[in-house]
Amino acid sequence: MMSRTALASLAVSCVALTGLTGCGDDGQARESASRAPTAGAGVPAAPTESRAPARGKGSKDPDDINGDGYRDLVVPVTMGATPDNPGGIEQQLGVVYGSAKGPDPATRTVHSRGDLGLPDPMDGAAQSHGLPAGSVTTADLDGDGYPDFATTTATGQELQDAQVIARRNTLYVAWGSPGGPTGETATAVRLPQSAAKLGVESVVRGDFDGDGHHDLAALAANQSSTVVLYGPFTRAGAPARTDTSLPWADGTLVADDIDPTGEPRATSLLLHEISDGEQSGNTLYQATTGRGLSANGRQLRLGNTHAFGDFDGDGRRDLAIGDSGSRNDEPGYETEGPEVDGSLAVYPGDGGQPVTHRLPEAPDGRRTDYGPGGIAAADPDGDGRDGILVATYEGATLIDGERRTSVLREGPARTEGEKTPAKWRHARPAGAADFDGDGKDELILNWAPGSLFGYYGEYPTYWWITDGATSRDKTSFRTTGFAPGGS
Repeated sequence: MMSRTALASLAVSCVALTGLTGCGDDGQARESASRAPTAGAGVPAAPTESRAPARGKGSKDPDDINGDGYRDLVVPVTMGATPDNPGGIEQQLGVVYGSAKGPDPATRTVHSRGDLGLPDPMDGAAQSHGLPAGSVTTADLDGDGYPDFATTTATGQELQDAQVIARRNTLYVAWGSPGGPTGETATAVRLPQSAAKLGVESVVRGDFDGDGHHDLAALAANQSSTVVLYGPFTRAGAPARTDTSLPWADGTLVADDIDPTGEPRATSLLLHEISDGEQSGNTLYQATTGRGLSANGRQLRLGNTHAFGDFDGDGRRDLAIGDSGSRNDEPGYETEGPEVDGSLAVYPGDGGQPVTHRLPEAPDGRRTDYGPGGIAAADPDGDGRDGILVATYEGATLIDGERRTSVLREGPARTEGEKTPAKWRHARPAGAADFDGDGKDELILNWAPGSLFGYYGEYPTYWWITDGATSRDKTSFRTTGFAPGGS
C-alpha cells in the first residue's frame, strides 16, 4: 500500500532522536516553544471531477501504480447497497494518483474484486465480497515497471493440514500495467509444498535479499513456517526461489520499506505476535544484501506499534517499537510491566542497545482500551533523517530531532446526522510519503465517524495530505462519490 504506513496505536512525549538521546528540562522547553497547533483549513470535501490517470513509462517504486514517476495513494472505499449487492457494504480499493503538485483526488481509479480478477467468494458474508483494508499489497513482482496487486482470498472447501482445519487462503496476483490492474483473471502464486494445501496469510512486500527485485513474505496458514517468496515472479505465478526456514508465530508480519527510488536495499522483517489488547512480543529477522533474511531472530521488547526508518541519520535502518496504549480489558490484565508501560524504544541499525523514551499520560477523559492511533517514519524536511509521526489523544505530533510539531486536522462536528464530540474529531496519522517528487515527505492523516474508525470495519473516509508539518495541505478529500453509492 502506501509508504511508511503504520496502523497500530501510540502516544508519545519526550523523544529526541538526535543521537538517540532523551530530553530533560531543556528538551521540554524546546517542545513547549514549538508546540503551537497547526490546524487545517477545513473539512475535506468530495472531489467534483473524475479523470483517468496518465499512462507512465514505468518506475521502480512499488507505490507508483501507473509508472509515471510519482507515488500514488491507495485508500479504502466503502460502497453502499447497489443492485448487485442490495444487502450489504462492499469494500473497494481506491487509487489517488500523485503528481508534481501532490496527490490529485480528481485523478483516481476504484477497483473491485472483479477488477482485480479475483474469484467470487463462496459464502454470503457481505465483507467477503469486498477488499478489506490492508488485504491488498502492491509490489512489482515481475519487474516490468508497474506494481502488481497481491491479495489473499479463501477458496474451496475446508481442508485439514496438520492440526489446522480451514479453507485454503489462495494468494493471487493481478498484474499491473500503465493503466493499473489489467482486469484479466488473477494468477495464483505457486507456494512451496509445505504451505500449498492451506495457503498463506499476513502478506507483506519487501526486498529481503537486496537484489532490487520485489519479494513477498507471509505466514503459512498451516502454522508450519514463515514463507518468503523471492522475485522476480513469472507471469505463471512462480517466484524465483522460496525460503521456509523462518519459524511461524501466531501474529502478523511487518516489513521495512522498499526504497521508492529503486536503489537496492535489503529490507528486514518483523514478526509481531498476536495481541488481545495487551502489548505483545516482537522478533526481528535482519536482512543482508545477497543473503536474505537471517534465520536467527532477535527478540525485542513488547509493543504493538512499529516503524522502520533512519531515525539517527547514520544511513542505517532503525526500528521503533512502542506501547500503543491499548490494554486487555479482562480483570487483572489492564496493566503492562514498567519496562513497557508508556514507553517507546528505538533499536539502532548497527545492532546496538535500544534507547528507551517515556510516553505521556492520556489527558483526563480521553483514555480508551484501544490507544490513540499509530506511528510512522516521516522526513518532511528532506534532510535524510526520519522523524517519528506519532498519534496522540489530541491529534498527531512529528518528532524530528529536537523539534516537536503538532499537526492537527479535525473532522466535521456532525456526520450521518449525528454530533461528534470534539475530543473524538482529531485526525490520526496513517503514514507519510513523497507524492510530488520533491524529496520531502507529505504526512497522511485520516478520520471517520466513530472513535473506533480504525477498527471493526468503520473505515476512514476523510483524508488530509499535508504540506510537511505545516498547517497547509497539499490536498484533502472525502471518499464520498469515489464509487457508485460510496461514502
